[in-house]
Amino acid sequence: MRALRKLISLLGVLATLWLIGLFWFAQQIPDAVGDPTTKTDVIVVLTGGSQRVEGGLKLLAAGMGKTLFITGVFPGVTVPALLHSANAPESLACCIELGHTADNTAGNAVETADFMRKQNYHSLRLVTSAYHMPRSLLEFTRAMPDTTIIPNPVFAGNVKQRQWWEWPGTLALIVTEYTKYLAAVVRPWVIGEAQGAST
Repeated sequence: MRALRKLISLLGVLATLWLIGLFWFAQQIPDAVGDPTTKTDVIVVLTGGSQRVEGGLKLLAAGMGKTLFITGVFPGVTVPALLHSANAPESLACCIELGHTADNTAGNAVETADFMRKQNYHSLRLVTSAYHMPRSLLEFTRAMPDTTIIPNPVFAGNVKQRQWWEWPGTLALIVTEYTKYLAAVVRPWVIGEAQGAST
């Protein structure tokens, strides 16, 4: 019984820490674009959420970057097809590059880092959904520690950031993203331990 009580107490502590972390994470989700005016070498869009590509195209049209790099694009998608689906002017095609190899956020960061090295770029404006920004910044900073990264979140109308715990859909989204964020934080340690065990 004593061991069981200790186990229950430990689980209670872990649950409390997890809940505190969840609210901390929710506070890290931006509710506005902190720096809307600084121009960068490239505008980087992560596919997978509404308004991301459209937001990147608007920034490119406004001259906020020399190039728009869209990472994680489905194989076979072309720049003309993307512009057509976004109802954007064809004149932007000259300044758009697509990355087709990434299939997750860590892959987006690696693919973008490779593109930045090839172009000799040193700054980027990162466009993704607000709820996805904390994890994206973690992965991009890890992959490009010497690159200037300006967050440029976009906001989906169906995500209710104020009092998010009262909205089941938003609550589930933030809990899922928080879980992925924690996994991203510990991944280098897990990989290091696995590599150490195999040698």
